[in-house]
Amino acid sequence: MSRAALPIDVVVPVYKGLEQTQRCIASLQAAQTTVPFEMVLIDDRSPEPALAAYLRTLAGQPRVTLIENADNLGFVASVNLGMARHPERDVVLLNSDTAVADGWIDRLHACAQRDAAIGTVTPFSNNATICSYPGFCADNPLPPDCTLGELDALFRRVNAGRTLDLPTAVGFCMYIKRACLDQVGPFDAARFGKGYGEENDFSLRAAAAGWRNVLCADTFVFHEGGASFGPERETLQAQARETLNALHPHYEETVRRFVLH
Repeated sequence: MSRAALPIDVVVPVYKGLEQTQRCIASLQAAQTTVPFEMVLIDDRSPEPALAAYLRTLAGQPRVTLIENADNLGFVASVNLGMARHPERDVVLLNSDTAVADGWIDRLHACAQRDAAIGTVTPFSNNATICSYPGFCADNPLPPDCTLGELDALFRRVNAGRTLDLPTAVGFCMYIKRACLDQVGPFDAARFGKGYGEENDFSLRAAAAGWRNVLCADTFVFHEGGASFGPERETLQAQARETLNALHPHYEETVRRFVLH
């Protein structure tokens, strides 16, 4: 089977948030797409029995693989497990507090194929820092008079086929080509174990190896944000920023120039 015909693995690590996870899975199941994909769900030893039970009801369904961690490994190690499940496939990392619309993965895949040098692809979102809309670098609510499907359809029409180079992918919804993943290696679980910063580190390593990180401007994916980390969020973000600056001293300046531009 050619790589183009292979399914794409949509890797969804899950720890907390039953309602958010159900919304995410329901949107994946309902979305009409042409490009085949398989959900790889990872229960990272959830402390919520109802969430673990819900995930087990999905095991064995078509296009679903469930991995249940015996111990809590953290977000990054769980992502790496999911990405290694089918080592020949491209992957999309998708947070469990997101929701997608018809054709979402078709457009991410098409964007990734526009240039052999594209390694990662990130869509627009309401809550995705440098990929946020309408407020740039802000957490926006969805417009009250517009559904996710309607908003995504506007992006599909107005920005058809448009891309923009990014200093880093944003991990809420991140398409990674397998060739890029093979060359750059997995996420750094030792340094970014619980989450935050791992996709930035990967993107910078990918860029150093000659890969492009791009915005897929004709796709919009909803992201609630912070569902799994709760009050730990700010601490983890601060730790990740410190680690990134130590590993990549140019990182903050690169992002600052992008934001100003």
